[in-house]
Amino acid sequence: MQEVIARGGKVILITNENNSIISENVRFTLEIPKTDNYLMPFLMTIPLQLLAYHVAALKNCDIDKPRNLAKSVTVE
Repeated sequence: MQEVIARGGKVILITNENNSIISENVRFTLEIPKTDNYLMPFLMTIPLQLLAYHVAALKNCDIDKPRNLAKSVTVE
């Protein structure tokens, strides 16, 4: 996170409630309710994928043909 800030990047932090890691250089913090650590990946997968989709759509990126994705699947 510090490297992104040092390069002038804008950090959006998604964290559990009452996390002590929060930095003053973070542009936006989204605190989510405290949940079991093993359950958290399942709860956050779909919301984070939707966030990535909408950010890509706002930036007019072609979400079906990512620029730096190596071809690993052949379609018949």
